[in-house]
Amino acid sequence: MDTNNLLNHLVTAVLVIDSKLMPHYANAAAEQLLGSSVNKLREQRLPELYQFMGVESELLIDSVKASQGITVNTAALITLDGVHHIIDITLIPMEHEDDLSLLELRQVDQQHRIHQQLNLDAQQQAAQFLVRNLAHEIKNPLGGLRGAAQLLSRELAEPQLKEFTDLIIEQADRLRNLVDKLLGPQRPTQHTEHNIHQVVQKVLKLIELTLPDNVTLARDYDPSIPDMNMDPDQLQQAVLNIVQNATQALEKNGGEILIRSRTQHQVTIGTQRFKLVLALSIIDNGPGIPAELLDTLFYPMVTGREDGSGLGLSIAHNIARLHGGRIDCVSAPGHTEFTIILPLQ
Repeated sequence: MDTNNLLNHLVTAVLVIDSKLMPHYANAAAEQLLGSSVNKLREQRLPELYQFMGVESELLIDSVKASQGITVNTAALITLDGVHHIIDITLIPMEHEDDLSLLELRQVDQQHRIHQQLNLDAQQQAAQFLVRNLAHEIKNPLGGLRGAAQLLSRELAEPQLKEFTDLIIEQADRLRNLVDKLLGPQRPTQHTEHNIHQVVQKVLKLIELTLPDNVTLARDYDPSIPDMNMDPDQLQQAVLNIVQNATQALEKNGGEILIRSRTQHQVTIGTQRFKLVLALSIIDNGPGIPAELLDTLFYPMVTGREDGSGLGLSIAHNIARLHGGRIDCVSAPGHTEFTIILPLQ
């Protein structure tokens, strides 16, 4: 039995590296993951084959030299083509082979996303339940406060005193609007067939009106994407919220926002698998999202800005959910990517 042929049938990337991190062997899955042929892989040190990997090169070198094994779960990998992956890394010393270790890179992107989405959906539903109950408790006394201020205003003869009742009414309305924003859309609306690129173009026209001079917009559309059932106003709001966040992230140092549309095949959303989905990505080359915010990014009232409301991404996530989809996010300094995944088939 041909051992090399067996290794080439694995979906896990397998490499054999020495203490200088030079690959001596790579199977077909490693070639596919790193985007290079085995001959090219052998000519370069491992760190030259990717932009970023969530384990230090020095740790790998020391482990190979000491014939020690290491395991790192759910580590980030950014390949040379800029694609982000989540991988499990395992380094195993090879018996009777001095200065050589076997390195396994197992992609867990799909499993990680499914687990992350199920967790997020459960926590989001709990947060929405809390917000709905809180909104009910706030709106009732707020309505009474506003009504009392209106009645009092009619009884006041002096205009300068009416300024105070007008202020009460104005602030009551502001709080009511905030509560409505917190609630966001709750139920699926009437969906009709529309083209996603027309929705995106409307958003970009709005953004261009206030776009800083040091920020540019780029488009990379797949024109073959078919029309899909949607509420165009809701999806416009979801895209607008994400693009506005990207614009604000780039205000200080400038940069580029890329809107890219693609289709993906055999994608799982929640517990359901779809033959074909739309992947609409909003990508910026700003400073990235703080690591401590990534796990709670779509929660209401979570924001990294002092003047932020923390509602934009929560609303966008809820809109995607009402369309049977999800929003993925990967972020590192110089690359933040939000991808709206919506089923087509």
